Amino acid sequence: MTVAQADSPALASLAAGAQFQRKPRTYWSMALQTLRRDVVTVVALGFLLIMAILSLLAPVVSGGIGVGPNDTNPENAFQQPYLGPYIQWRLGQDPITAADMLGKSGGVVHWLGTDQLGRDQFVRILYGGRISLGIAFAAAALTLIFGVSVGTIAGFFGGVVDDAIMWFINTLISIPGIYLLIIVTAIFKPNPVTLTLFLGLLGWFGTARLIRGNVFKVRELDFVLAAHSVGARTIRIMLQHVIPNALPIIIVNAAIDIGVLILVESALSFLGLGVQPPTATWGSMLKRANNFLFLRDPETGAYVALHLLIGPGLLITLTVLALYLIGDGLRDALDPMMKNIR
Repeated sequence: MTVAQADSPALASLAAGAQFQRKPRTYWSMALQTLRRDVVTVVALGFLLIMAILSLLAPVVSGGIGVGPNDTNPENAFQQPYLGPYIQWRLGQDPITAADMLGKSGGVVHWLGTDQLGRDQFVRILYGGRISLGIAFAAAALTLIFGVSVGTIAGFFGGVVDDAIMWFINTLISIPGIYLLIIVTAIFKPNPVTLTLFLGLLGWFGTARLIRGNVFKVRELDFVLAAHSVGARTIRIMLQHVIPNALPIIIVNAAIDIGVLILVESALSFLGLGVQPPTATWGSMLKRANNFLFLRDPETGAYVALHLLIGPGLLITLTVLALYLIGDGLRDALDPMMKNIR
């Protein structure tokens, strides 16, 4: 017998012991590890976090620059973004310096230019992000609260309760949304609070249907039957067993809903049915930019308002894309079937 053959049982026992000593991995730790390896989702999360922080710090940034979102200066209207002398020279623009711009705009460098009233575009984009993102996140929270609650009740009890709830949801979905928008606009002056309530109270139907279908499956599983057999109350079963098992679906649906709500808010503001001026939102800024899209400088013939369209339009696109990528990445991380495929 060789030395290697003599040591092989000992090595096998050591390997087996190491396997037993390895810390067990939970469902959420595996999901987090999968999420860390997803570079696209991590980048999207980073971008969304940066946008949220900048929007929350809009008053601080505004105070540091020295100009507010509604401070007007008609003499400085349609100022072009300051891109630096070399870049402006390469783009065929006059290579002015920051000092020149300070003299033209009363001591303020407008990094993203100004609008038709001479208001700083960068500051207004940050304040618009506060409103647009705030409405989307708050409305998504309302959507989750109502959708998860109603969907869980409908799916768990079934029968007459489910039929009544689904009849109510189908009836409301059949009403064209434009009619409700006109009614809300006529009765209430649209502001961030009323628009958030409107989007949240009328946007939970799809979430309720999704959760209802998942509850139909979960309520027949063994652990729910075991909870019934030991006399657990219905509310406890729903809160501790049914809803937690639907949490991955809820998280993924929330990320997608926030992106959809940003688009809805922007569309409503663009149509004049959202938050009214002078409050800045990304949608209302696009509406203003649309009025001056083809305005040209009479001397040079160059378009003078394209920068008003690029800023808010690009941020809406990137933010919604980031939320969709986050939702897709969370689905891959939280879905056990996707782990088996990989």
